[in-house]
Amino acid sequence: MSTELILSLTSLLAIGLGYAIPLIFASMGELVVEKSGVLNLGVEGMMIVGAVTAFSVTVDTGSVWLGLLAGGIAGTLISVIFAVLAIHLLTRQVPTGLALTIFGLGLSGYLGKDLVGKTVPDSIVYPVPILKEIPILGDSLFTQTLPGYLAIIIGLVVVYVLAKTRIGLIVRAVGESPEVAHSIGFSVRKTRYAATLFGGLMAGLGGGYIALIQQKFWVENMTAGIGWIALILVVFSSWKPFRLILGAIFFGIISGLSFYMQAKNYPINPNLLNSMPFIASMVVLCITSANSKRSSANAPASLGQSYHS
Repeated sequence: MSTELILSLTSLLAIGLGYAIPLIFASMGELVVEKSGVLNLGVEGMMIVGAVTAFSVTVDTGSVWLGLLAGGIAGTLISVIFAVLAIHLLTRQVPTGLALTIFGLGLSGYLGKDLVGKTVPDSIVYPVPILKEIPILGDSLFTQTLPGYLAIIIGLVVVYVLAKTRIGLIVRAVGESPEVAHSIGFSVRKTRYAATLFGGLMAGLGGGYIALIQQKFWVENMTAGIGWIALILVVFSSWKPFRLILGAIFFGIISGLSFYMQAKNYPINPNLLNSMPFIASMVVLCITSANSKRSSANAPASLGQSYHS
């Protein structure tokens, strides 16, 4: 393999993983929510509110970490609205989630009107000694910002918790059969509340990462559909967390490919390049729909169904 090809692959993977980080945040949060039987389509709204909050706090304080924390809290608070309506008041989950996205987009536009033109400082990259020397993968996986490493760690922790711990067992039991879970002493409402708030926290962190690490400036609607791709990823992965991480990296590479090709001045319409992640999303949806029986077999049995105990 030539040196030029290795450098190209390394650069593409590094860019792709950077785009995958907010997807890992948001889709992992939504996976936990759906595992509990709740379908929250408000991921995009929570992400954009997290983004504007994180950016605003970082501009005021100069701290990326305070900004990310504020973004996560903002996403959590927005998810409380959904939790109260869908879990406590038993509204229909699909329209409630859609309304949450519309609300989040409008609120972020209002809150961010004075942030246009402002920037935040670049985040420091921390290479991992020895591991960063691995050919091709080293510069992409082990040369990240601290929030990037945080997303990867959280993703792996969620994989472990859902599969190997009592907490994961409770979440999965509530998602499969809330009636049975309630009958053996598990609180369906508390579990779903906790899962929904965790999903909001992760979406807020994902939005904050986009604003502070990827873009470093504020523009209205900057999440640009990433929340919807996160929702598609959960279905695409058949609700399996490790497969979801790989799917996020796949979509990240597709997004990074459009940026990479524009940077290399390939004679391709930039609008077409920018639409590549969404074209890939449509292809994934078509593939999933064609094999819907196999996909739905892995979905939580009570997904999207309200439960009153």
